[in-house]
Amino acid sequence: MTVDLLLGLQWGDEGKGKIVDVLTSKYDIIARFQGGPNAGHTLEFDGIKHVLRTIPSGIFHKNSINLIGNGVVIDPVVFQKEIEGLAKFNMDIVSKLFISRKAHLILPTHRLLDAASEASKGKAKIGSTLKGIGPTYMDKTGRNGLRVGDIELEDFKERYRVLADKHEAMIKFYDVNIQYNLTELEVEFFEAIAELKKLTFIDSEEYLYQAKKSGKSILAEGAQGSLLDVDFGTYPFVTSSNTTAAGACTGLGIAPNQIGEVFGIFKAYTTRVGSGPFPTELFDETGSSMAKIGNEFGSVTGRQRRCGWLDLVALKYAVQVNGVTQLMMMKGDVLSGFETLKIATAYNYKGKEISHLPYNIEEENVTPIYKTFKGWKADLTGMTTYDELPLELKEYIQFIEDELEVPIKIVSVGPDRKQTIMK
Repeated sequence: MTVDLLLGLQWGDEGKGKIVDVLTSKYDIIARFQGGPNAGHTLEFDGIKHVLRTIPSGIFHKNSINLIGNGVVIDPVVFQKEIEGLAKFNMDIVSKLFISRKAHLILPTHRLLDAASEASKGKAKIGSTLKGIGPTYMDKTGRNGLRVGDIELEDFKERYRVLADKHEAMIKFYDVNIQYNLTELEVEFFEAIAELKKLTFIDSEEYLYQAKKSGKSILAEGAQGSLLDVDFGTYPFVTSSNTTAAGACTGLGIAPNQIGEVFGIFKAYTTRVGSGPFPTELFDETGSSMAKIGNEFGSVTGRQRRCGWLDLVALKYAVQVNGVTQLMMMKGDVLSGFETLKIATAYNYKGKEISHLPYNIEEENVTPIYKTFKGWKADLTGMTTYDELPLELKEYIQFIEDELEVPIKIVSVGPDRKQTIMK
């Protein structure tokens, strides 16, 4: 048995949660491999909308085990609220949800550090969600962090105090006006730690190795998107972890030769939250309509997403970096009603036409070169087979497949798990 991966190919918000939910019935284990609680995965079924932040999207399937890997950073307070939100569904969380001992903890002072750092940048802000994720990964790479396994140690509170005191000294260094009551935050934090200890901590790399050896099927679930990868994204406007396929290996302890299918998810258009370059961004009524029709607001942050045409240059780059074997196109229904559609097939980069993603895609360097397509007016949301889709959409899909040389296997035509067309 191999491990299949599911990844976002744009700047996040592609609809990974829905597809994991759709695919979960085929897998015994769903394992999240990176990111923190800023990554909201939205699932919708039976008329109810669910937003998951840290817990893998397979939690609503009674036969799946859900695993939070070592590459994830966990905020115990956010996590506790997420668990409480699932209580009404009468799930056996303890037997369905496992946490790697090597996953790092987000402390209250990590969130304060995040706020202080962002405030100090002024107009040069990178658009942090202020969840403490960046500072937690900094402590991880700086070898200062606290991990889930440390909770089991007798001196955990002493370890916490040493790191929190260090963080407070760093906050003073930023010399910005950050108001907080750490005592109150710590009461909430340690109450959440007590709840976290009720769950099952495991050595996840060994667990997954044995599961695979015994024939269990595993789906690794990514967060954010490939263009937010700390190495391969639009740095510095990126997240703090490896969101690409390589991150699954380091975030779960899986050997590269054990990776099977790589499912790449993208929207039929492009969105981005926060700061950073976005070559195909639309500032007109078309972009506003996309945002409104697509309900383009962050599931965790509530921030409005910037919208633009599909960027095939960036998408091809993500497909290459990840080794994508199957594509899944989301929100095809949002494009219904537009007279014409555009896809960026190349860039004018400093006066030269290129078809690859260059080092710098800032506005002054890059102008998209578009191919225009005829739109469609049909309402897709009630369609259930590929044959029902309008010809114009099929031509749009065929063009993307031909350019990327990877098949599109799923077309999503609405937020509900039932609004999913297999091709």
